Amino acid sequence: MKKRKIDLVVISDVHLGTYGCHAEELIAYLNSIQPKKLILNGDIIDIWQFSKRYFPASHLKVLKKVIGMASNGTEVHYITGNHDEMLRKFSNTSMGNFNIEDKLTLDLDGRKAWFFHGDVFDVSIQNAKWLARLGGYGYNMLILINRLVNWVLSKLGRERYSLSKKIKDSVKRAVKFINNFEKTAADLAIENGYDYVICGHIHQPKKEVYSNKNGKCTYLNSGDWVENLTALEYSFKRWKIYRYNHDKLSPFFADEDLKQMDMNDLIASITAMKASKDKESID
Repeated sequence: MKKRKIDLVVISDVHLGTYGCHAEELIAYLNSIQPKKLILNGDIIDIWQFSKRYFPASHLKVLKKVIGMASNGTEVHYITGNHDEMLRKFSNTSMGNFNIEDKLTLDLDGRKAWFFHGDVFDVSIQNAKWLARLGGYGYNMLILINRLVNWVLSKLGRERYSLSKKIKDSVKRAVKFINNFEKTAADLAIENGYDYVICGHIHQPKKEVYSNKNGKCTYLNSGDWVENLTALEYSFKRWKIYRYNHDKLSPFFADEDLKQMDMNDLIASITAMKASKDKESID
């Protein structure tokens, strides 16, 4: 099956290691594309809620797939978020085509793009991390209940339903927070002369032009792979929101390279990339 060639893809809020993560669907999507750059914009691994009791093979396959893409020439940028903030001690580390960063700026066809996760705008995380983590566990439980509800709905031939999305969309305070988040990101980008600002964190896929007295910029959010199953794609000087639920990717579920894989294979891939990088430095 022919893969789509894309200049740049942005994915965020995968939350590997949690029950809500749609790892199989993400693998299918990654199998269907051939990007020059892949930006993982935070909360890819949910270290907050990581448990040895729950990290299925499909979640490990996502990591293996990303490392494989880097090994095959895709430039991968892992931007840290709040759920994987432990990785921030490795910021500005590069292994071959795999880079770990807190933020990223790129020139896209003469326009300046600014990438960061967005948790810096979240007061609850900055000032009360314990409360934010407690909320994360409650969210995880809601996802488990939602899975049971959707199992029943599927048996009845009904459409899937997102409890957490419905709750968030109906709470005025949450809607206000999202609006403030988007406006703050856009205003800050305009102030610093960026044409695009690309975030994650709030799980709300969006593409919108914001303007104020100082100028304008395009705000983009890649959404998540828990509820919305979305990504951002940039090609031919245009951005678009990719929605997995509107696509048919069943032929891309199979991936021969991932059928036999364990942690040792993943470590070996990373080691090989680092050795290659060290050799380049010596040469």
